[in-house]
Amino acid sequence: MNDEQAAGVTREDLAQAIGLKRRNALALLGAAALGGPGAALAQAKGGVLKVASPANPSSLDPATGGAGSDHVFLWTMYDTLVDWDYATLKPQPGMAEWATPDANSFVLTIKPGISFHDGTPMDAAAVKFNLDRNRGDVRSNLKADLVNITAVEVTGPLTVKLTLKQPDAALPAILSDRAGMMVSPKAVQTLGNQHDRNPVGAGRWKFVSWADNQKIVVTRNDKYWRAGQPALDGLEISIIPEMATGLRSVVAGQNHLAYGLSARYSPIASKAKNVTVVTGPTLYTYMIYFNYARAPLNNLKVRQAINLALNRQLFINATMGGVGEPAGMLLPSTHWGYDKGVAALYAKQDVERAKKLMAEAGHANGLDISFGGYSDQDSVRRAEVIIDQLSKIGIRAKFTNGTIAEISGQFFGNEKKFDALMSAWTGRPDPSMTYALAFGKGAYYNAGRSEVSEELSQLLLDSRAKEDLAYRKQVFAKLQRIVMEQALAAPVAFQFEMDAVATNVKGFKPNILGKPKFWDVSLG
Repeated sequence: MNDEQAAGVTREDLAQAIGLKRRNALALLGAAALGGPGAALAQAKGGVLKVASPANPSSLDPATGGAGSDHVFLWTMYDTLVDWDYATLKPQPGMAEWATPDANSFVLTIKPGISFHDGTPMDAAAVKFNLDRNRGDVRSNLKADLVNITAVEVTGPLTVKLTLKQPDAALPAILSDRAGMMVSPKAVQTLGNQHDRNPVGAGRWKFVSWADNQKIVVTRNDKYWRAGQPALDGLEISIIPEMATGLRSVVAGQNHLAYGLSARYSPIASKAKNVTVVTGPTLYTYMIYFNYARAPLNNLKVRQAINLALNRQLFINATMGGVGEPAGMLLPSTHWGYDKGVAALYAKQDVERAKKLMAEAGHANGLDISFGGYSDQDSVRRAEVIIDQLSKIGIRAKFTNGTIAEISGQFFGNEKKFDALMSAWTGRPDPSMTYALAFGKGAYYNAGRSEVSEELSQLLLDSRAKEDLAYRKQVFAKLQRIVMEQALAAPVAFQFEMDAVATNVKGFKPNILGKPKFWDVSLG
């Protein structure tokens, strides 16, 4: 018996609940218009927000972590040099403001009075320490983000000058992500690798404890630099991989919020009297990552065959409650960088053509491919659909399942344990970050760390060279075509965000990355 049947939900209930999506989205937009950053401060302060999270973090150090799902935890403890607008992802000042006095210079002016949780100053020296560490430390996974920086210079107590290889339109957005999360230099120098599990930032809340695969606790930073914030006394984030269990914990009143739910749970959440269903579009993409630096996925025809074997709409129907957008590339149709021609390359399942490509690749009798996957019920369901679809072209997909942090580390880290990984891309504030991190030479999410071509490497640089949107769109059209013609990954579907929120939670809103911040949340 599945979760819908256990709750007494029919197909008609599901269809009706999915129909709520548009109304919820409109309500969300209305709430956002009334409640921008800081709006929740009008609500009563205090209380501890209890959150159900589907994933244990890979690390609580922004430089060393490797899972996109880490952001939800990191944003509680770390502020960023640059922030972004919830609705548009447009960069805006965070702990610093920025200027570009010339084409190859980027100057950060840090706001005064900011300190880390250990009492040390968040000043220019701390920013230089972080950026140099992010660019050069052997354990850093952020090198691809900052490849355009050639030097970091302290020019005053609160000013830092970055010298660039070329103009970089994406740098503000990059500094609103992991690379802009500042850690305490003192803590890193004292703790070394143990800072992964004992983080010290300058954010709204400070770290208390991490019980692995159970719970992370943070408490109010009473010396936080923004006046009147945070509203919450703290957060307790429980690790509950099974979405149905996480949702039930909110319905039962054990937690206040569960995020990143599949749309197939909408009927259950919508029938709960004490729960509000919040939805919104995201860049969150279910996809198959390839290690295309080694056999068998170093064969272009095999990678193309996998893409052609996928019935993306069937995947959405079977695993996402019918709510989602088929993904023919890594940007959805609503994004300014979307290219209809590229997205059409694998828009239709073509089993016969895929079989032909497999035969041409020398695998007419089939092929074994090892996959990493996750052990929660929804991930297993997605894997089953992929296994079935690939079997039709003779690919025997062999899955090894585990936690997100464990399996992702085994694929992207030094072990290189699998040929492919069924996971998700959680989106980044600027599309150049997505393509550089996933396909750039040496990038963490490029499992083989290999260079695809000099042309692709140059296009990655070109995509950041100018702010002009028309220019960037032309560059991305070329870049995305190479990625998909070379079948460097197999994007499957874009997820529509769905969160279950207790009615006494005020000021919560999802964002287009599909990774919520709780900065403006309070308990009524």
